[in-house]
Amino acid sequence: MLRHLCTDSGRVEGMSRRLSAEWKQEASALVRLAVPVVLSELGWMAQGVVDTIMVGRLGPDAIGAVALGNAVFYTPSLFGIGLLLGLDTAVAQAYGRGDHDDCHRWLAQGIYLALAVTPALMLLLLLASFGYTRFGIAPEVAHPAAAYLRVLILSLPPLLLYAAARRYLQGVGQVKVITVTYVLANLLNWAGNWLLIYGHWGFPAMGVRGSALSTVLARLSMALSLLFFAWRYERQRGHPLFHHWAAPQWERIRSLIRLGLPAAGQITLEVGAWNTATLAAGWVNPIALATHQIALNYASITYMVPLGISSAAAVSVGHAIGARRFASARRAAWIALGLGVAFMVLAGVFFLLVPRPLIELYTHDPRVLALGPSLLWIAAAFQVFDGIQTICTGSLRGLGETRIPMVANFVGYWLLGLPLGLVLCFAFHWGIHGIWTGLTLALVVISLTLLLRWSREARRLA
Repeated sequence: MLRHLCTDSGRVEGMSRRLSAEWKQEASALVRLAVPVVLSELGWMAQGVVDTIMVGRLGPDAIGAVALGNAVFYTPSLFGIGLLLGLDTAVAQAYGRGDHDDCHRWLAQGIYLALAVTPALMLLLLLASFGYTRFGIAPEVAHPAAAYLRVLILSLPPLLLYAAARRYLQGVGQVKVITVTYVLANLLNWAGNWLLIYGHWGFPAMGVRGSALSTVLARLSMALSLLFFAWRYERQRGHPLFHHWAAPQWERIRSLIRLGLPAAGQITLEVGAWNTATLAAGWVNPIALATHQIALNYASITYMVPLGISSAAAVSVGHAIGARRFASARRAAWIALGLGVAFMVLAGVFFLLVPRPLIELYTHDPRVLALGPSLLWIAAAFQVFDGIQTICTGSLRGLGETRIPMVANFVGYWLLGLPLGLVLCFAFHWGIHGIWTGLTLALVVISLTLLLRWSREARRLA
C-alpha cells in the first residue's frame, strides 16, 4: 500500500510540474506576442498625444480643436477598423491549422472590405466637419476643429489599409514589424508637426491644419510599411503573398462582416461614448474641454497596454482553437487577464500619486492645473475595470464571439453611464466630474459582464 501511495504521490507531483511548465510556456509565448503589440498600441496613441502636445503652445483653444477633430474622426474610422477585427479570428485560426494560403485569402478579403467602406466613411466625416457650431461649440474652438478634421479625413484610406495588414501580421505572429512601423511613423509625425504647425525651415505655418497633414503623411507611411513587411515575410517563407492574389470572395467577406460588424459596433459604442463626453465637455467651457482631453490622453495611454494584451489574447486564443488545443486557449486568456489587471493597478496608483506633474507636461495654465488632478483621480478608480473589459473582449474575439461585448457596451455606456454622467454634469452641476463619474459606472458594469461571459466560455472549453 505504501508503494501505491508513493506511486500516486509521484504521479501527482509529475502532473503538477507538467502543468506548471505548461503555464510558464504559455505565459512566455503570450508575453513575446504581447510586448510588441502593446508598444504598437502605445505608438497609435502617441500620434494623438504628439499632436496635442505640439499644438499646446497655440493655447487651450488649439488643444480643444485637436481634441474635437480627433473625437469626430475616430468614431467612424474606428468603425471601419472594427469591421476588420474579424481578421483576428479568421487569420489566427487558419494559421493555427497551418493553412497559409487561407491566411492570404483572408487578407485579400479584408483589403477589399476596407476599400469598400472607405468612401462612405470619408463622406460622413466631411459632413460632420460642418456641424461643430450647430452643437453649441464655441466658435474659437469650432472653426479650427473643422479645419483640422477636413485635412485629417485624407488619412482614412491608408489607415484602413494599415489596419487590414496589421490584423494579418498579428494573426501569423509577426508583431515586431508593427512596432518598428509605429516608431518610424511617430518620428515622421513629430517632425511634420514641428515643420508644419509653426512654419520652420521655410514651410508654411499652418497651425492645427499642419498637425493634421503631418498625421496624414505618417499614416500613409504606416500602410506602405506593413504591406511591404507582409510581402517580405511571406516571400521568405516561400508563400508569395501576391503571386496568387485572391479575387473578391463574397462568402468570406460576409463572414468577415458577421464577425466584424458586432466588433465595430462595440468599438463605436465605446469610443462614441467618450467622444460624446468630449463634446459635452465643450458645452461646459473651453477649460473643461482642454482638461478633459489631457486627462483622457493619460487614461488612453494606460488603456493601450491592456488593449495590446487583448490583441495578443485574441491571437493566442485563435491559434489554440485552430489547433484544437482548448486548454491552451483557456490558459492564454487567464494569463492575459492577470497581466492586464496587474498593470492597471500600477497605473491607478501612479495617477493618484503624481497628478499635477502629469498635467504640467501639457500646460501650465492655472485653470487647467486646478481641475486636472481630480479627473486623474477618477481615472485611477476605473483603471482595473477598463483593463478587464478590454482583455475579456479580446479573448472572446479569439473564440469568434463578438456580439456580447457589443451588447455590454451598449447597456453600460448608452443606457447607464452616459445618461447618468450628463445628468450629473448639467442637472446637478457637477461639471466635467459628473460625466467622468457616469463613465466610470459604465466600465464597472461592462467589465463584470464580460468577465462572467468569459468564465462561462472557459468552462465550456474544459
